[in-house]
Amino acid sequence: MIAHTVAHVRAHGPNIRSKRERQGYGLRRFAALVDVSPAHLSRIERGQRGAQPEVIQRIARGLGVEITDIADLSA
Repeated sequence: MIAHTVAHVRAHGPNIRSKRERQGYGLRRFAALVDVSPAHLSRIERGQRGAQPEVIQRIARGLGVEITDIADLSA
C-alpha cells in the first residue's frame, strides 16, 4: 500500500500546490510548516517525486484537509 500511496501523491501534486497557494502559503513557508525541504515539496507538487505516508499526512494537516483530499488511498 505504501508504493500505491506514493504514486498517487505524484498524481495529486498540482492539487497540493493549488490548495497551498489558495491558502496564501509560499513554497518555503509551507515547506517549513510541514518540515519538508522546499526542493522536495516542489518536486512533489510538480509530480517529479513521490512522498512517504508521513510526509503526505503532514502536508494534509498543514493544508487543513483530509489525507484523502490530496492522495487516493484506495487499493
